[in-house]
Amino acid sequence: MKRCFILVALATLFSLPLQADEGMWLPALISERIADMQAKGFRLTAEDIYSVNQASLKDAVVLFGGGCTGELVSDEGLLFTNHHCGYSYIQKHSSVEHDYLKDGFWALNRSQELPNPGLTVRFLEKMEDVTKVVLKGYKTKMTEEQRQALVKKNAEKLIADATRDGQGLKASVEALYYGNQYFLFVFREYRDVRLVGAPPSAIGKFGGETDNWMWPRHTGDFSIFRIYAGADNLPADYSENNVPYRPRKSLKISRAGVKEGDFTFVYGCPGSTQEYVHSEAVRYIQDVSDPEKIALRTTRLNIMKKYMDQSQAVRIQYSSKYASVANAWKKWQGEEKGLRKNKVVPVKQDYEARFEEWARGTRYAWTTEMLQNLYAQRNPIYRAYEYYNETVRAVERIQMGMGRRVDPKDYYQPIDEEIFVAMMEAFDKALEDSYKPEYFLRKREEYSGDMLAWKDAVFADENECKALSEALDRHYSQKILPVVRELDRAITLRYRDYMQGQMEFENERTFYPDADLTLRVAYGKVAGYRPADAVWYNPVSTLRGIIEKDNPDIFDYNIPQALRDIYAQGGHEDQPVCFLATNHTTGGNSGSPVLNEWGHLVGINFDRVWEGTMSDLVYDPEICRNISLDVRYILFIIQEIGHAGYLLDEMHFVD
Repeated sequence: MKRCFILVALATLFSLPLQADEGMWLPALISERIADMQAKGFRLTAEDIYSVNQASLKDAVVLFGGGCTGELVSDEGLLFTNHHCGYSYIQKHSSVEHDYLKDGFWALNRSQELPNPGLTVRFLEKMEDVTKVVLKGYKTKMTEEQRQALVKKNAEKLIADATRDGQGLKASVEALYYGNQYFLFVFREYRDVRLVGAPPSAIGKFGGETDNWMWPRHTGDFSIFRIYAGADNLPADYSENNVPYRPRKSLKISRAGVKEGDFTFVYGCPGSTQEYVHSEAVRYIQDVSDPEKIALRTTRLNIMKKYMDQSQAVRIQYSSKYASVANAWKKWQGEEKGLRKNKVVPVKQDYEARFEEWARGTRYAWTTEMLQNLYAQRNPIYRAYEYYNETVRAVERIQMGMGRRVDPKDYYQPIDEEIFVAMMEAFDKALEDSYKPEYFLRKREEYSGDMLAWKDAVFADENECKALSEALDRHYSQKILPVVRELDRAITLRYRDYMQGQMEFENERTFYPDADLTLRVAYGKVAGYRPADAVWYNPVSTLRGIIEKDNPDIFDYNIPQALRDIYAQGGHEDQPVCFLATNHTTGGNSGSPVLNEWGHLVGINFDRVWEGTMSDLVYDPEICRNISLDVRYILFIIQEIGHAGYLLDEMHFVD
């Protein structure tokens, strides 16, 4: 019976992408997928998606701030992204007197648009397969160290050649499929990006962490920026003389809306996935990593929230930090649940057994067993590595002692003191003494294990703080990190063979490379889902749902009075807010344009459903859904709440 279940699960989890909407595809190779896209409703060509010879949709998409996506929606550099992607910049401009997080911000003309030092956007100029160039000179008798040195040398020359003209050009060579393929990505980076508009957090973060990763969702998760350039339209440092950037392509906006079954695709920069990893990697995430990190972050979040609830000033100071900690915390909970529900570990174990049976007598024999042994060596010290990052390195006072800058404007010492005590106690309790520096052990004995007393000394005495910080950092960087990196290199090397072996083992399956924050296309359709027995979620939420959740006594559900008044006037009950689709997304896709069959903007991707967050490891077509903000709600908020209708005048609409 168990064997039967696993075979059925395998059929679902490892089905060909042509049978489901799984996959994050390279735009330069999209011609290999275009027939399937068109069969599912797409009306354009591969050249419309990606071209180096003419303007294409890629020219309207940017990597925003190094970790999100944004899209151009006018010919004057106007850019949409998520509210949570712009959150830290909105927070930096906020104060008790001008609380742009709480009240929102709208520039009524371009002179009021706010500069954001350090914020950049990157346009992809081109991508190309450079595998042969990167491996030029490689001999099979080379050691792995010699191969890496050769790859590094050849990649550096490619990057130097690609960026020789300067003018904001950046480049990278990325290893795909664990080093079985290499791609060159060339970008142009713009450095003058200004805040134009953001809704009140009661709209942009409506539902807070309670609704985060959940459906139904009613969050108006958007913010608006503008890219500026020099008079030659090339990147330039901030200057009052800069002018709005003139893009090669901006997106037309559809006001026709979406319905169940409509074709959609997401064009963005997904961050990181691990679709082809060994079962032991999944078991560690499911049984060790996720549960322990969830517990640690729960403690930190509770401490922050206690103080944030007591003071508006502290709430402003820590809103961005809290959101950053909470985002992964909530995601890991859904991921752990999804991995268990889909029995991913036994499914992968069964797959590995079949792979090894096929691999007998080939160079891939025993590959999965070797990976199993490497993970057995890695996991204990990797657990220590994660504990360092989630405990002692999460204390801002310790970060200061390590020489890292903490903005005094965004620092509240009572929070940090309480986090210090809780995290040091957790660090000491969870790890064996061999993973701790000698200085820590001596001080623990000196203070009889009383972290509260030690806290007083660390926060009062700069030398005490510096000594502890340096001891922890030295042990981490010299004893923990090098071992983790060495084992990770060995695992990645083994994955190179395992990945190639999987491609030969399943030679009719279409493989896509794991995400790495480079531009990708994911496509699917608008669809609801069934999270549990007798429960069905429709794929579109409306303003009516916001009013149903509205609660003036709860900060995250206390909507602006203006929104209540508009609703009370009637006629907006069915105003669309968010929708679901089957597009395969992950972190980094936040802010990505969601496009219809004609390449017109219908929404902005901002989340996944909680039950499907395991899609970084395995995609389940029945449950994995991306959550997008309907572009019509963005237009509604700009007009009715921001009273910034002038922004709509520079956009191009269809339908």
